[in-house]
Amino acid sequence: MKKKISVIFVCMGNICRSPTAEAVFRRYVENAGLAGHILIDSAGTHDYHIGGAPDLRAQRAAQQRGYDMSGLRGRQVREGDFRRFDYVLAMDKANLAILQRLAPPAGDAQVRLFLEYAQHHAEREVPDPYYGGTDGFERVLDLAEDAAEGLLQHIRLRHFLHFP
Repeated sequence: MKKKISVIFVCMGNICRSPTAEAVFRRYVENAGLAGHILIDSAGTHDYHIGGAPDLRAQRAAQQRGYDMSGLRGRQVREGDFRRFDYVLAMDKANLAILQRLAPPAGDAQVRLFLEYAQHHAEREVPDPYYGGTDGFERVLDLAEDAAEGLLQHIRLRHFLHFP
């Protein structure tokens, strides 16, 4: 193992989808005993909610499944994130396009859709639940749990082959 692996989840405002993905993936990584080996963060492509807590509806839905998002705060993705993170994972194609424009041409970060790692859902975009009801936040959790499991398997196989 050469270095700590790093993952950042990105949506538009960093108050619904990406902090949900961060909280879910963090729990999966902790349960796998890899918390000291994988750096996890989230950000938004826009500056709407810098410093703000995740949406209360997202927090409530996450809390019902045992995820704690209360300590997370919104931030905007920065140029340095493409050097700091191995995986820059967008929640949808619109934010993926923004990230691809921001990414330096010689960067090593894998800029992809988070749901490319989903194993049980065909969707490739996490829908934005902000303007909908509570069902949307539950759907985001369903998708995040599926993709987080697949992402962790991918990282274990690619980076921690000989790790217990």
